[in-house]
Formats: sequence, C-alpha cells, structure tokens
Amino acid sequence: MSLLPLFDVSLISRAGQSAVTCDRVGGGVVDFTFGELELRSNQLAHALRARGLQRGDRLAFFLQNRLEVIDLWLAGVKLGLIIVPVNVLYRERELTHILADAAPTAVVTSGDLAGFIPPGVAIWDVDALAVAASAQASTRWAVPADADTPMALIYTSGTTGASKGAVLTQGNFATNGLTLVTAWAITSADRYLAALPLFHVHGLANGLHGWLFSGCHLRLFERFEHAKAAQWFDEYRPTLFFGVPAMFIRMLELPPEVARAIGGRLRLAVSGSAPLPADIHEKFRQLYGSVILERYGMTETLMNVGNPYAGERRPGTVGLPLAHVAVRICDEAETLVPPGTTGEVWVKGPNVCAGYWRRPEATAAAWRDGWFRTGDIGVCAPDGYITLQGRRSDLIISGGFNIYPREIEELLLERPGVREATVIGVADPVRGEVPVAYVAVDAAQFDEAATVAYLRSQLASFKQPKGFVRVDALPRTALGKVQKRLLPAWPG
Repeated sequence: MSLLPLFDVSLISRAGQSAVTCDRVGGGVVDFTFGELELRSNQLAHALRARGLQRGDRLAFFLQNRLEVIDLWLAGVKLGLIIVPVNVLYRERELTHILADAAPTAVVTSGDLAGFIPPGVAIWDVDALAVAASAQASTRWAVPADADTPMALIYTSGTTGASKGAVLTQGNFATNGLTLVTAWAITSADRYLAALPLFHVHGLANGLHGWLFSGCHLRLFERFEHAKAAQWFDEYRPTLFFGVPAMFIRMLELPPEVARAIGGRLRLAVSGSAPLPADIHEKFRQLYGSVILERYGMTETLMNVGNPYAGERRPGTVGLPLAHVAVRICDEAETLVPPGTTGEVWVKGPNVCAGYWRRPEATAAAWRDGWFRTGDIGVCAPDGYITLQGRRSDLIISGGFNIYPREIEELLLERPGVREATVIGVADPVRGEVPVAYVAVDAAQFDEAATVAYLRSQLASFKQPKGFVRVDALPRTALGKVQKRLLPAWPG
C-alpha cells in the first residue's frame, strides 16, 4: 500500500476543509485548507524536479516545525524521494556522521540553522525554495509507488553510539497510520495540538499521518513551551495531544482548575518515546481527570504496542501488541520464554523497516527469521500486557546477577526531591559491575540516607546502588531519552 491514495482522502476529498493552523514566519498565524496543501506540495514537487531530483534521490531537512516541512513530506511522496529528517539539536559530530552516511543531494534548512551544516554539503534555503515553488505549476506530479517504496531514512537517536539510518517504506508508514487512526478512534472531528518535532517518528509517523489519514484539524507549533501550554490548550481546545514524559511532567505544574478544564476537553493524551513513570501517570489522572495512553515504538519499527483506547490503561506498562504486530519475549539463547519471565522483546510485522542503510552487518545482527530484535528488555504478563525494563545494552551483570536499571529508577523517582534518575553499571574488581545512580534533586527535599534505607527495604542487596552522583539535569535527546554515554564519569 502506498501513501498518496491515503493522503488523497484529505487532500482531494476534503479540499475545502480547514486543515492546519501554524505560526507565520515573522509573526501572526496562518490557516490552510487541505486543497491548498495539495497545491503547495504540487508546486514544490515541480521546483524539486527543476533542481534535478528524481525518484529514489535523498533529500534531507534540518528544520524546526513549520508548514514547509509538511510541504516537503508531501512533495517527497509525490516524487518518490527518500526524505532524511535531521534532529535540529544535532551539531558537528552528529551532523557530519548522518550527512556523510546518507549522502543527500542537499539539506533544506533555514538561515538560523545553516551555519551548523558541515562544509561540502549542499544547502537549500527553505524560504528561497518556497519562493521558487510559488512560481511553479500546481498540477500534480506523482510517480508510481507501492508498499516497498523507500520513503524515509531516519536515524536512531544514538543513545549508546553512532546512529544508524533505518530505511522506512511507504508501507511501514501506511500500516502504522491506519492502525493508530483505528485503534485510537481518530476522526475528522478531532483537533490535534502538535508540538512534537516533525524530524522524529513520533511527530511524523504518528501525528502527521494520523492527521492526514483522518482529516482532523492540526495546530502546529514550532516546539513545546510549557510556559505557553495553558494558553495553547485554552485557545485551541484540542481533543488530541501526543507528548513525551517530559512534557506531561511540566504540565503537572498547571493550576488544578486549568488542568481540569484542559482534561475535560482532551479526548486522548498519548505518551511515548521514553518511559512514563507510573507515578506521573497517576498524578496526571488525578490533576486532569484524563488517563494517559502509553505506547511503545521505535525508529526502526514505528509503533509496536499500546495500551488500549477502550480498555485498561495500565500504569507502568506499554500495553498490548497492536493489530499488525506479533511480539515475543526471548532469552539469550533466542528461545521464547513463558509469561512473567524477563527477556528481549522481538517484533514482526509490516511496520518493521527494510533494514539499516548501508549496514548489512547491523541488519543481519538485528533480524532473526523475520523477527526484529529490538534490544529492549521486557516482560509479558499472562494477560498480554508488556512492561519494559530498559535496553539490553543497559543490562548490568553484577556477580552473575542481572540488574535492570529501570526497576531501580522507578523506585528513585518515588522519593521526595528526586526530579530525574538514571542508573548505569560501573566496573567493579569483585563483582564485575555494580549499579550507580545519577540523580537530579531538589536539595532541600532529598534525603540520601532515607533513600538508601528505602531501597534496601525494596530491593535485593546486589541491586543497591554503590553510590549517588548528583547532576543538575540528565543529558537527554530531543524526545527525552537519557543519553547515558554523556553522563559524567563515576568518581568512585
């Protein structure tokens, strides 16, 4: 299944319907219909053809959220391009690696970001490209495509090393979007507040496609700003909001009466891209009267698992396998384990990418007989709910015992004064590795001795952190994942 016929349900069938409101460059807001988006993307497709781009060519963008990102995505589908979204927070090391690896024809960016692009890479200014497109014909240019047609080259977050490019096809995006629109009951009556970055699959594959497939209305913001959240929610009155845990944590700061009003209009709040602590899930329910739906996906697979829309949204779990996905939990011998047993999460389905770009060895290592090895550690309950316990690469083996950092992290986040917490393994001459906790705390509330005593009452002795390292904040990716490799060295 290709994407354009699915987009056309909105672009053509709803041509006169208001589609998106976004901030105008230079101030103010502007609104566009689906029909206007169709014409804009047709014009951009002609402009890109005039610059020599053809089916299968790679085109990168390095942009904050703005309407032109949507134009690029639609034009890319129509031309059969492979779009390479690049995280706007990346700088020299990450940009050099990704752009050398993907080797795009050019990078579309803005004047304020162009200076970060490494020398030798062609830069196309987004505003100049928009002007050029406005002079082009508005007739549609569309190349044939199917489910196997590559659509995007999206790089993993690289939390433990150099990022790899996942080759995502039109079929991957089509399957994911259709599944979520159905599972989450998204319709043209919804109003979607979009503050997630469109360079990431959360905002792109879930948000953008959920909007286009359903024909709902989109309010696009450049980025999430917690100081403006109350105003945004009051003025736009969304029924849908997709976020990451850090956003929901900041939203807990709003006054109860404001939060309750927002929750009363909010049909669905979805959290993903990083683990949502169970206590945040409960605090949000109490404050907003709305139960967050947590789900689990990856760059390589889009969405795999989700708590049900019309069933129990169980705190601390990522829910049940989605309709198109098969999930199994396997041990180190690559053998299926029974419910309640910890192991690596394997997935299979039309959502899984076609492999890693120019990485045959990495591709071979990640697939087993059609199953993708996620590298995530999890456990499946007898009733099918899946709980994640961290990355396989984060596993700490201490004296022969396996320690899963998330178990300790969840307990730390329950303690007064602990804002953030992560646990890593450090070398130990006797036990091989021991856990060490890195915490960002409010010093007036945090009692380290009481925290140690609490952990001793809750955890086996070999799981006790050897020590605590206090930091101002944990290093995170743009979507909130902790970058453990950037933590300061353990001084012990």
